Amino acid sequence: MTALILFVVLALAYRFALLAVSVRHEKALRADGAVEHGARNTLALTIAHIAFHLSATVEGLVRGAPIDAVSGFGFAIYLFGAVMLLVVVRLLGRLWTVKLLIATDHQLVTHPLFRLVRHPNYFLNILPELVGFALTLHAYYTLVIGLAVYLVPLTLRIRQEERAMRETFAAY
Repeated sequence: MTALILFVVLALAYRFALLAVSVRHEKALRADGAVEHGARNTLALTIAHIAFHLSATVEGLVRGAPIDAVSGFGFAIYLFGAVMLLVVVRLLGRLWTVKLLIATDHQLVTHPLFRLVRHPNYFLNILPELVGFALTLHAYYTLVIGLAVYLVPLTLRIRQEERAMRETFAAY
């Protein structure tokens, strides 16, 4: 159980560290006139993200989640998502935030990863992170119910991002 609590604490610390990067980028972008799209949905995503992690943590603690092949597999998936977040942050640079902001001088990122996977932040980071977190903690109810709930604002976010990018870039 101690190892799983350590996992939760480190995952939380990792998320807060990246949130600090997002806040720093957001302040700079807003100072330069960036426009936010889908602010209400960002709030819904934030609530869903926090609720998913809290639910999985509680479920894992109540269940007394063992460290076994399932938790090891979940941890590997989680690590993949965590690494992909670092890759996406590096590729997007100052444009990466947890909010949907379009900068006045926004440049379309054409790295092969973005051509190969339309929304790598969502499909290679967030979804593996959530699935991996839940599996590591054996939080199966959270995985099924929480992920279904999370997909509602995430799907809306993807649609909002697609619309904003099409309106901003003819080449998108």
